[in-house]
Amino acid sequence: MIAAIYARKSTEQYGVADEQKSVARQIEHAHAYAARKGWTVGEAYVYADDGISGAEFVKRPGFFRLMNALKPSPPFQVLVMSEESRLGRESIETAYAFKQIMDAGVRVFFYLEDRERTLDSAMDKMMLSLANFASEMERERAKQRTYDALLRKAKAGQVTGGKVYGYNNRDVLSSDGHRLYVMRVINEQEAAVVRQIFEFYAGGLGITRIARQLNDQHLSAPRQSPRGWAPTAIREILHRTLYRGEVVWNQSQKIIQGGTKKRQRRPETEWLHVEAPDLQIIPTPLWQTVQARLARWKGPSCDRQRPRPARDLDSPYLLSGLARCAHCGGPIESIGRDYSRRQGRFYGCAYHRKRGNAICSRAYRIDQQQLDRVLLEAICRTLDDRMLEVAVEKALRELRTGHNARWDRETAITRELSLIEAHERNLVNAIAEGQRAAPLLAKLQEEEAQKAALTCELEQLTQGAKVLLLDQRRLKQELMQRVADLRGLLERQHAQARRILQTLLGGPLMLELTDEKGKKTVHVTGAGSYLKLLSPSLVPPSVVSPTGFEPVLPA
Repeated sequence: MIAAIYARKSTEQYGVADEQKSVARQIEHAHAYAARKGWTVGEAYVYADDGISGAEFVKRPGFFRLMNALKPSPPFQVLVMSEESRLGRESIETAYAFKQIMDAGVRVFFYLEDRERTLDSAMDKMMLSLANFASEMERERAKQRTYDALLRKAKAGQVTGGKVYGYNNRDVLSSDGHRLYVMRVINEQEAAVVRQIFEFYAGGLGITRIARQLNDQHLSAPRQSPRGWAPTAIREILHRTLYRGEVVWNQSQKIIQGGTKKRQRRPETEWLHVEAPDLQIIPTPLWQTVQARLARWKGPSCDRQRPRPARDLDSPYLLSGLARCAHCGGPIESIGRDYSRRQGRFYGCAYHRKRGNAICSRAYRIDQQQLDRVLLEAICRTLDDRMLEVAVEKALRELRTGHNARWDRETAITRELSLIEAHERNLVNAIAEGQRAAPLLAKLQEEEAQKAALTCELEQLTQGAKVLLLDQRRLKQELMQRVADLRGLLERQHAQARRILQTLLGGPLMLELTDEKGKKTVHVTGAGSYLKLLSPSLVPPSVVSPTGFEPVLPA
């Protein structure tokens, strides 16, 4: 039989056995367990999530690969884990996941207890519920222990999180060299930058102009980001109470909602305020001046408090979220009236506007309507008969290559099935002659399971081979029809054009400004795939046919 392995290590280590602390160790022991059982573990069927909580069921890639492998039919018959809690520590989600696995015909074994999990009776289901209940209770106890430890550290003025710009984290060690806790100490070089930010803002500068000025001075940004200072970083610094000598802890909490962790803000009555005068960087009068200006900025009469439109598929700007600056990698944004007071809307680099010449020196402003028109015309020009024939031929070539490998595997499976049937006949005859029935029956059951697995794989290969019945004419006809619809949408519907671009493109469009002999030109390059226009029933997802386009227009 073919076996799969799933291993997970939680980020919460309290009360966790050594066996569960290492994903590699879990996989190693699961391999050994499968070998003792005579099962074959395919390397493609080893699924793992390292450092992910058992309450997480959305942002867990290994778990999702495992569940996706169950459809339309699983390529393995057995799943091996160390225990129930590795699949999850949230009772409802975990029980449903086990049900999906077993409904797909996969048997689940736990190597720590050499036990199979079944759901054949009400007692089995109750035992699963109890096991999940115990796992969830342990997760909640670990969460409470963590909270208590962090509360104790916060009250003592110790570090409960990561680094904060303006401070260094310093370990406090015991006599034998073990770390007891972590304290913050002021980093004078970074503290000077923090004071400068507050002074700039108190003097009337906005957060964008402050970010640009710091980048022009080549001052290191938080976490040494190569993209420099961003306005969002300036805003966060201006609101951080730690700089005035007060630690505020317990402002938010993590909750489980919809199978994933989310952050929720706590009521202010639950916040913990701890005075820390030795960590004060900003004098009280300067802090109050800055907070007063921030409060005016947030006032109800301020026009900038109006909600901004969401950046989604319905954006009125064709390239919003789809294009980036080739020089710095920053997003291309739509800008209103530019610095030369020209009316209309323009495309430009967001990093240049918000972070300055030190991060991006490309100060281009491209007329939005002109670039949209040139870009869509360029895409339409690539949708010609010659390119369609190339795309169709590549698709068929990929399908024929896959067919050869598929034919070899079908032949091997057919041969294996013949040997298994002959072996089964010999076992049946031996049982009928009165030989030891128990071991022979066990062997017969193993042969039946292997036969079922091979039969299932053969059916999948047969279904996949049906794609080869498609001919070049049919593929081209569908592509031509969809291209005709596509051209009409690109010419008439701006919102639809955005959706089409997102479908066709294999990555962001890159805008590059060149200056040759005093003539500035903007090059727009991108790559996409024709075959994304076809329905999944015609071409497998693994087959791709990239096409490129490169519109050029004066800056």
